[in-house]
Amino acid sequence: MVKLIVGGAGSGKTKTIIELVNAAVKEEKGSVVCLTKGNKLKFDISYDARLVDVSEYAVNGYDGLLGFLCGIHAGNYDITHIYIDGLYKVSGVKDPTQAESFLDKLNAFADTHTVRFTVSLSEEEALVTEGMKKYV
Repeated sequence: MVKLIVGGAGSGKTKTIIELVNAAVKEEKGSVVCLTKGNKLKFDISYDARLVDVSEYAVNGYDGLLGFLCGIHAGNYDITHIYIDGLYKVSGVKDPTQAESFLDKLNAFADTHTVRFTVSLSEEEALVTEGMKKYV
């Protein structure tokens, strides 16, 4: 399952991600992972969640990001939820069509491996593709 949080800059998406990650750490029995670009959430995310700064790794594009996520899951099958704060920033590609394709692949991975994904996307709701709307 993939859940998409959409909104323009400054609309509170990161704050929502922080709240969701911290709540998930308390409620879920498995591991919780949060991907972001940079370490700005270091003091906001519970130490019980695994905070991953993708800028420390060679993650390029949506295929690279999907491979990176698969690798994270392969290293820890106990992961129940992965949060991605700022899909365009994390992937390095601001292309709604490619993002839609990525979300579809991510959803297929989630269904196969029983892991949930929550992804924030810095985009006005009016500009979100029809294919992305099913995840909102």
